[in-house]
Amino acid sequence: MIHSIIENVKITPHSGHLASYIPALANQSKDLFAACLVDERGEILSFGDANYSFTLQSISKVMSFIVAAEHLGLEKILEKVDVEPTGDPFNSIVRLEVAEKGKPFNPMINAGAITVASLLPGDDVEARVNSVKQYLAQITGHEHTVNEEVYRSELETAYRNRAIANYLKANDYLEGTVEEALETYLQLCSLEVNTEDLAKFGLFLASDGLIAGENKNLITHKTAQFSKALMMTCGLYNASGKYAATIGIPMKSGVSGGVLCAVRNGEIEHLRGYIGIAVFSPMIDEIGNSVKGMIFLKQLSDQYHLSVF
Repeated sequence: MIHSIIENVKITPHSGHLASYIPALANQSKDLFAACLVDERGEILSFGDANYSFTLQSISKVMSFIVAAEHLGLEKILEKVDVEPTGDPFNSIVRLEVAEKGKPFNPMINAGAITVASLLPGDDVEARVNSVKQYLAQITGHEHTVNEEVYRSELETAYRNRAIANYLKANDYLEGTVEEALETYLQLCSLEVNTEDLAKFGLFLASDGLIAGENKNLITHKTAQFSKALMMTCGLYNASGKYAATIGIPMKSGVSGGVLCAVRNGEIEHLRGYIGIAVFSPMIDEIGNSVKGMIFLKQLSDQYHLSVF
């Protein structure tokens, strides 16, 4: 059945656009499509361009939040960033001006993620980025690198994010300098993964931080709980409510075309139990979500009854 979903999605006419506001992402092929599913027994289903590497972009916000929360504790993080949906675009500045003392609404929008990036363990940008890379490597089983072309492309055009960071600094939410926070955030957005890596991370979240095959939890249950709640309510920008209702699983998207998903208890073909799902297709809608990625996940959720509701 899943093969028919894949074929339906692949023949769907192209719609949406590449994330051309990041020049390096404008060069991706519109025809790329990949999906990967991993269950708690290590069983894997993969389709399409599964070995193609793409940058995390906003999916990195989940990973940064986890590392910062484990480092400082959730209470400390929540002093700096709230956990409320905004209903606004991910790069909006408006809410900072109307919120109490300019506090970012959640870690899944740029303002919150830039704040969290400044709270990561380490005394400089390299150390903070490495703290996330090390967590990710423990979950995927290999090292991950920053795509320098994408990073430089984003850094050179980060006018709006720099404005957000300056506003945050003025209201005493950033640790360190504006440039350090911005460089950390953008390097994490530029980390490369493929769909199998991302599916393994989804499995890690679905199982509340259990490292596959090692029978140990890398993070606390509370951190995992908050992360999945944030993905469900804020993970798809200002379409999060719609997709919570129509797909109904914790998800986080990025403008490169990736989507991370965590299924608590599912049955998909021969896969059972905790399941991590990742999909990649670079054409995104006006909100920033992968067009074919969301079509795939909607059909998958409907076919296999994955919604938590």
